[in-house]
Amino acid sequence: MKKTSENDNFFERVYEVVRQIPEGKVTSYGAIAKALGAARSARMVGWAMNASHNIEDVPAHRVVNRKGLLSGKHHFEGTNLMQQLLENEGIEIVDNQIVDFEKHFWIPEISEQL
Repeated sequence: MKKTSENDNFFERVYEVVRQIPEGKVTSYGAIAKALGAARSARMVGWAMNASHNIEDVPAHRVVNRKGLLSGKHHFEGTNLMQQLLENEGIEIVDNQIVDFEKHFWIPEISEQL
């Protein structure tokens, strides 16, 4: 039982970081994990993002893989919803990859509060 509450707490901490991503910016699973002091937990951040689909204030479309690929796009309704949401924020996507990824990349602050 304890494991579930630890995961729930980690997931909530992930969502707190994701809520801070500015419009028109993206970050990666690994950058979120690092900000939470769990640098080797990028996959767990991915699980958290996968579980976030019913949480309206978590902009999951702003989380991509470390190369700027829309690796989580199959978790969004419709065929191109993740891409459309990012394009609506001024981010250009070609072949499921963010153009000028470095320009749009947001590095979360490492915080003791998270």
